[in-house]
Amino acid sequence: MRKVVITDNPTGLPTSGSWLPLEKIGSVEISSEDPNFPIEHALRESGAGGWRASAPGPQRIRLIFDEPQTIHRIQLHFVEKDAERSQEFWLLALVGDELRDVVRQQWNFSPQGTTEELEDYTVELTGVNALELRIDPDRAHDPLQSRHAASLERLRLA
Repeated sequence: MRKVVITDNPTGLPTSGSWLPLEKIGSVEISSEDPNFPIEHALRESGAGGWRASAPGPQRIRLIFDEPQTIHRIQLHFVEKDAERSQEFWLLALVGDELRDVVRQQWNFSPQGTTEELEDYTVELTGVNALELRIDPDRAHDPLQSRHAASLERLRLA
């Protein structure tokens, strides 16, 4: 007789205990960084205030893995409590020599309502050498109004 133990995880998604230890399996490249909100804050399991760019405008965060990774789940958490703005992010994966689109998403933040964006994607990516997150924090692109720096509360992979 075959036996299967079922869990309280009906989705089959990796649980919080199975997040990849990003700080141990690769390196990170960033286009800019506020010294008070370093990228390590957004990549650690515990999280501590997230990452913030040092200047307004589009930004890039690139995770480069020491060994190719298999990724089943990607979780992105953005927080904006102070300003109304439209943001777009674009997530790409480098598999072999091919840069593949994973997801592209726009979101409208409003201090009176939507202050957080939590995206949780189930994916099947094998042989990932790098993962790149491009963030455009202000889709308005008005140079006189664009004061918004990109930020990321947390990025987790499983």
